[in-house]
Amino acid sequence: MTPLTSMAGKTVALFGLGGSGLATAAALLAGGASVYCWDDNEKSRQRAADAGLTVTDLVAAEWRSFDALILAPGVPLTHPAPHWTVTRARAAGIDVIGDVELFCRERAAIAPEAPFIAITGTNGKSTTTALIAHIMYEAGADVQLGGNIGTPILALEPPSKDRIHVIELSSFQIDLTPSLNPTVGILLNLSPDHIDRHGSMEGYAAVKERLVDHADTAIVGVDDTFSWEIGERRKHADSAGGNAIIPVSSGRALARGVYAQDGNIVSTVADGTPHVLCDLAGNNALRGSHNAQNAAAAAACVDLWEFPDGAIAWGMQTFPGLPHRLEEVGRSGSVVFINDSKATNADAAARALASFDEIFWIAGGRAKEGGATSLRPLMSRVRKAYLIGEAAESFAATLAGYTDNHICGTLERAVEEAYREARQSSVSEVAVLLSPACASYDQFTDYEARGDTFRALVQALPGVDSL
Repeated sequence: MTPLTSMAGKTVALFGLGGSGLATAAALLAGGASVYCWDDNEKSRQRAADAGLTVTDLVAAEWRSFDALILAPGVPLTHPAPHWTVTRARAAGIDVIGDVELFCRERAAIAPEAPFIAITGTNGKSTTTALIAHIMYEAGADVQLGGNIGTPILALEPPSKDRIHVIELSSFQIDLTPSLNPTVGILLNLSPDHIDRHGSMEGYAAVKERLVDHADTAIVGVDDTFSWEIGERRKHADSAGGNAIIPVSSGRALARGVYAQDGNIVSTVADGTPHVLCDLAGNNALRGSHNAQNAAAAAACVDLWEFPDGAIAWGMQTFPGLPHRLEEVGRSGSVVFINDSKATNADAAARALASFDEIFWIAGGRAKEGGATSLRPLMSRVRKAYLIGEAAESFAATLAGYTDNHICGTLERAVEEAYREARQSSVSEVAVLLSPACASYDQFTDYEARGDTFRALVQALPGVDSL
């Protein structure tokens, strides 16, 4: 835990009692603050009360008695409309902040030089975060891994000059962190997502840009238009005496930056001369051009530290990957089963589809804006699509004439049919790929539950070797 000593003597309202909310309340109390908690969900309130927290109906509270409102990142700050607690806090003239802001304030108070790496992007941020932490841990560093990837930031050990915090941040978390100033800020890529929470693509991109605005070193992907523009703005600031920027690319050689080329991660940061940092050949956990971008960003970050020669290469080689992100869960002869349940939008699914040449694709769920239209150019790789969930009929209409498809309805039926037909292929490697391009909430509680179900169904198939 990180006791929030910088909040000693403060009185705060806290709304949202999920995992990060409970961790935040504990950290505030440990630092000497008074905390009054609330949640719209009765079970969450009871869980907090059972943990010994003071649960107070904030509807009836005197808001001018509070020094700040600590808001859970899942609660609307601006769009589609501010949550009622935000309205009350602003009327009282108090800060509306999140747990990452509390961490930043504590870092500034007790260890301003403590290494802090913050990672964001529409896709790939969890893999990049875990990859950086893995490489550094394998190199012998004291690494704290958390944020949006799992462990709440305030449940981690406190910042210190010899401890590296590697933290994944969502746009919601960034929006609640006005003093965000990481040692290294990484922005991987941007594509339409969470528009309902930010009002527009431009609003979403502007929030993401805040992560690199005040970073000592910014690492910015340059493979999409929005990120490239952010990189150009940062580059001009760098040339005018601002902080440094390192561009990264999944396949385009850069005069000064880090990029993937012919299976290698290459750096030209030092003097413009290409220098191979590591080789990705044969690493199934980092297959695909999108993971090449993730690896390039991770390598660019780790290379800023003075780890022993070979540390980046060893960390890349030993990285096991993350569940639900191009996770290989079984094999049967030439058929490989890939769990990419985290691909909840078309852009993420496109990255998976581009990673294989012969695909029996399982897709569908609750569709997001745009559906599957943008995936049509990749259908030459898809032998057949097996469609599930609410989006099945709309996906079938979108894909008609581009690839053979069948509405299966359920994941169980899709797995059975895809396996039966994939076994008939004569290609040396055939992928049965779950990459839904949809949210999971029509049939599953979340993408993890969907991926876990896929894994269990695959491993129950006759003749499949589990991994």
